[in-house]
Amino acid sequence: MSSVVRAGASRVSLSNLRPALGSLHDKKRVGRGQGSGYGGTSGRGHKGAKARSGNGKPKAGFEGGQTPITKRFPKKGFVNPNRKTYAAVNLDRIQHWIEQGRLTSSSDQPITAKDLLLSGCVHNVHDGVKLLGDGAQFLKSAIHIVPSRASKSAIKAVEANGGTVFCQYYNPLALRDCVKGRTDRVAAAPTRRNDILWYTDWKNRGYLSPEAVEKMPLVSERWKQLSKQLLSFKTQSFNKKTVENTTPA
Repeated sequence: MSSVVRAGASRVSLSNLRPALGSLHDKKRVGRGQGSGYGGTSGRGHKGAKARSGNGKPKAGFEGGQTPITKRFPKKGFVNPNRKTYAAVNLDRIQHWIEQGRLTSSSDQPITAKDLLLSGCVHNVHDGVKLLGDGAQFLKSAIHIVPSRASKSAIKAVEANGGTVFCQYYNPLALRDCVKGRTDRVAAAPTRRNDILWYTDWKNRGYLSPEAVEKMPLVSERWKQLSKQLLSFKTQSFNKKTVENTTPA
């Protein structure tokens, strides 16, 4: 409603509110005799699929009864429901961004997916950031970074220059919070077996490995508990109970 009130117009209140002129129309009443214009066949014509009850439209992909194209072509392969697409970033690109002053890192403030996205180093974080080792010969700075995944060559090159790499698990909500800078929610822990084994392994620089928990400068108490809980299966022993033969002789 316009903020300008015409001169002489009464004040708007609940008593004088009404729809705009011409905005409401009478309901279309069919089957009320020939004089109404919609009697007899009620505007549907004589017979046919569109005259029957129902929506009168075939389902998507219906080709009149012949074998549809979706059935004529052979099927091959499958779609992995657990697939992930990582945003790849190479060491030479990070070094170039540092030389331009677009990225900075320290042990207390490592490079995260948020920093890479805001600086333009990556244009989309997808399901996480993966650090790759291409251009390792150009890396001169000691960088501290927390990606979702990292290759062996990238880890070796970064640590050779005095930097650190710790891979952290992000589900879609945790990754969104990381990019938005939200810290009011507890980040999710890995639940799939493959993720648990990957992020608790020190050779992958997983943040839940015992070595990472000791070396990382910023470690929450929850990560220490998760590291113990997720690795407890290695020290657990299961004793099978011997079943005695109780059948009568």
